[in-house]
Amino acid sequence: MTVTKLKPQQYFPFDRAKGNHDNRLTPKQLYNKLDAEFHFNYDPCPANPTVGMREKDGLGSWGTRNYVNPPYSEKAVWIKKAIEEQQKGKLSVLLLPVDTSTSWFHDLVIPNAEIRWIRGRVQFIPGMPAKFASMVCIFRPKTVFNSEKIKK
Repeated sequence: MTVTKLKPQQYFPFDRAKGNHDNRLTPKQLYNKLDAEFHFNYDPCPANPTVGMREKDGLGSWGTRNYVNPPYSEKAVWIKKAIEEQQKGKLSVLLLPVDTSTSWFHDLVIPNAEIRWIRGRVQFIPGMPAKFASMVCIFRPKTVFNSEKIKK
């Protein structure tokens, strides 16, 4: 008996290599609902409308109210940046895949963000639900109390 080993592309309808899903756009309905609540003024991960690729790395200066659908292959870098911006008094809302078994979830998200679970699967491509659950993580501005400022 001969056994034929299938190549990944034969049983996955798309390439699953790291980074190949980093340019999926947030569904407009989901973005609009979040924007109505948070009034975003910056997106550090915008897609280029002509080819769907990100125009810049987005890890420079952010706005005061940020919406972030980060590249999922490098989530921790973007979560750390959201925490950095949080310490500067800025709001960041991240759309992330649910993965409660990871260190980034326990060490970065839980202690720093409000988590909202999305019911059902986000359809990044119309008619094709994601293969994972998603969550919205809200990194609200941290108020830093400085006793030196109020001393007379």
